[in-house]
Amino acid sequence: MDGDGRRLTTPAPSAENGVSHRVGRHPVGDRVLGGGWSRARRGLLWGVAAAVPLVFLGVFFAWPVVALVARGFVGPEGGLDLSGFAEVFSDPRTWRIVRLTLWQAVLGTTFSLLLGVPGAYVLYRCRFRGRRVLRALVTVPFVLPTVVVGVAFRTLLVEGGPLGFLRLDGTFAAIVVALVFFNYSVVVRTVGGLWEHLDPRAEQAARALGATPWRAFRTVTLPALAPAIASAASIVFLFCATAFGVVLVLGGIRYGTIETEIWIQTTQFLDLRTAAVLSVVQLVVVVAALAVANRTRAKRERALTLTAASSAAHPLRLWQRGSGGPASGRPGGDLLPAALTAVVVVVLVGLPLATLVVRSLRVPGGGWGLDNYANLGTTGGRNALSVTVWEAAGNSLRTAALATLLAVVIGGLVALVVSRRPRSRTGRRAIGALDSLFMLPLGVSAVTVGFGFLITLDRPLGLDVDLRTSGLLVPIAQAVVAIPLVVRTVLPTLRAIDPRLREAAATLGAAPGRVFRSVDGPIAARSLGLAVGFAFAVSLGEFGATSFLARPDTATLPVVIFRLVGRPGAENQGMALAASVVLALLTAVVMLLAERLRGDRPGGEF
Repeated sequence: MDGDGRRLTTPAPSAENGVSHRVGRHPVGDRVLGGGWSRARRGLLWGVAAAVPLVFLGVFFAWPVVALVARGFVGPEGGLDLSGFAEVFSDPRTWRIVRLTLWQAVLGTTFSLLLGVPGAYVLYRCRFRGRRVLRALVTVPFVLPTVVVGVAFRTLLVEGGPLGFLRLDGTFAAIVVALVFFNYSVVVRTVGGLWEHLDPRAEQAARALGATPWRAFRTVTLPALAPAIASAASIVFLFCATAFGVVLVLGGIRYGTIETEIWIQTTQFLDLRTAAVLSVVQLVVVVAALAVANRTRAKRERALTLTAASSAAHPLRLWQRGSGGPASGRPGGDLLPAALTAVVVVVLVGLPLATLVVRSLRVPGGGWGLDNYANLGTTGGRNALSVTVWEAAGNSLRTAALATLLAVVIGGLVALVVSRRPRSRTGRRAIGALDSLFMLPLGVSAVTVGFGFLITLDRPLGLDVDLRTSGLLVPIAQAVVAIPLVVRTVLPTLRAIDPRLREAAATLGAAPGRVFRSVDGPIAARSLGLAVGFAFAVSLGEFGATSFLARPDTATLPVVIFRLVGRPGAENQGMALAASVVLALLTAVVMLLAERLRGDRPGGEF
């Protein structure tokens, strides 16, 4: 099948189907099995394709994380010592933090599903004007920097804000609502991507046999959607459990989680042993969530493979005509999910962002103007910053561009390797293990990665160079965070390609590179624009690792915003709001362009 769900049949070798007759006259092809490359040379190329990402993630992810985690098992004298675990787990504060982490993840996941499934139906099963723009709009919160999300909700919920009367500022409920805001689009895109491919005839048959719409949905459609819903739930749980910037801005120490506690222990108390023990705890949670995600994702991809591209998307039906014409219409079947989706988009997605923009236009003294934006060219009140916000924006764009390049190259190689379908059971298990391994950066604390960089990359591999002072370290850390998103965006498209197309090209003598250019490349390009958009937007807003690694003179926008939020003075607070609007606008533009390049083609998991 191609990326749109249509089954691809094995074509005859002709110029019209993308594999020209010239391939058959390849000089190597004339000598080896009718034009094919030798198995050894193919194996070597695939080995190199797998080795490059393994080495990159081994040096810049596994090594720093293992080095930091190992601190929890080493005593003051350098030997094995597990007393650190006993000390940490005997502290009631640890168990309170673990409970808060799991509870916020459970609540955030539950409400994201309850609101996201109706949104998936409206945005992927119904047709209406502006649907593509609305899809991009609900995606923006997912790629917004967590610091911006925190600032937006503080602005919304603070006393004097639009929802200040609810008195939610600084509460646990505010954190949960912000997490739902952040993860709503994950459910919408993951569930909607499968829903738009479901054959509607099964549900129509149930209705024809007398089932009510709710019973037909519950007994036919919902079981078919179960793999996508479970996959979305596991990923959202992972994101909620490892949230950093949102919790730090909205909850602080009072509602700290494992992620924020690692940051506090390393930056404020320099207690690496406690941070390492907590990193082990978080790693257990992450591995469990990823195991569930991988299992459910495999079921979801099989469901996508087995269903054809559906033309069942129908016009949005808010009203059904009665016998007396349009004036005597009654509510249609889409009214309830459409109304719920509209409320979510306006209140949950639109209101925080709109409030952020409005409050950024307020100036000290109660007036309105662009003073806060004009101050972005300064270093803030009492020189709160080492660079201006505009200089930080330039740093962010340059860093994100380099991080995106790294993420797309490494992530593309990963997706290409794990999209293979080996015939042997050992090969399939190896591919599955690689797939799971490359997903670990999706859930491991960016704080852990960033601090691991500081303790390992002073003389990496014995080289006489201190990478900690290099400007490359920040884009590398951001690329590590973005690689799993690139993989999850491109991989489903590559796995949907009929392997007989590759076999036909290889039989005609095409080298692996030629096979990729002729078969995989054109189809993978359909999701590449979305992958680039995700990688750039996520790199632009990455805060956890960057907060450790960015030097004062090369600070990025998220780091600058966090510093402004923590400094007193109306000028600094106004600049933080204006800088958050700038960063939100940049990410929104990036995702709108990516969604436009994607068009109506299904992308990956997000």
